[in-house]
Amino acid sequence: MGCLRAIICIICPPLAVLDKGCGAILLTLILTCAGWIPGVIAAILFNNK
Repeated sequence: MGCLRAIICIICPPLAVLDKGCGAILLTLILTCAGWIPGVIAAILFNNK
């Protein structure tokens, strides 16, 4: 994961997981709506895999 991807994870988590598939986008979007911090954590986890 590069620096730009990490910054996108923090600013807009669903945008950072666009290339990971529909399930990752949906889960990250739901977690971001529930709270910004869980969305950021999910985006970082999806991008580290």
